[in-house]
Amino acid sequence: MNASPDRPPAVILAGGRSSRMGSDKAAVLLGGRPLLSRIIDRLAPQAATVCVNSNIIARLDFAPGIAVFADTVAGHAGPMAGVLSAMRHAAACFPAASHVVTVPTDTPFVPRDLVERLQRALTEPAQIAVACSAGIMHPVFALWPISLADELEHWLLTDEKRRVRSFIESHRMAVVDFPLIDAAAGSIDPFFNINTPADLETAERWLPLIEDMER
Repeated sequence: MNASPDRPPAVILAGGRSSRMGSDKAAVLLGGRPLLSRIIDRLAPQAATVCVNSNIIARLDFAPGIAVFADTVAGHAGPMAGVLSAMRHAAACFPAASHVVTVPTDTPFVPRDLVERLQRALTEPAQIAVACSAGIMHPVFALWPISLADELEHWLLTDEKRRVRSFIESHRMAVVDFPLIDAAAGSIDPFFNINTPADLETAERWLPLIEDMER
């Protein structure tokens, strides 16, 4: 499928160590389905294609049509290595694309209008559009100009701290505020992420409420 300005490629970042979960978060079951599968389903209608960046997963048995690729810069763990890999993959496979969307693998309630709203916020080609909710920025929920790849690689190789927010704030950016989900259980952050077994239990309680609202 060819990417276009209206439908950029999207990459799910699944390169984390999942140390607090105790197992690979991408394969953790939520409502009987792999967490990664749920995120693919929410993201696929928004993007030209969905791919997965992972240094652990070689292929997805539950989603055989989804491409999986590893980091392009070895030895530099962290989300920005995944963002760089997303840019390089998009440039190689979708030359018409100007931007690539990234989301992490542990956020099952990612907004279904994420890509549209990030795109609408752009006012110039070199901007990074990033999501926030309740006053908190979510740096890897972002629309990245692919043209920043070389600069990002240099930053990864030379910056000692490699803070995602620092890289974003050194560029022109557009911050997009997403509302909390008003559910029977109270306000739910659409960017709620699952890091621990306790988080997974919380997501299991919220899942039917959110599914009912979205029907």
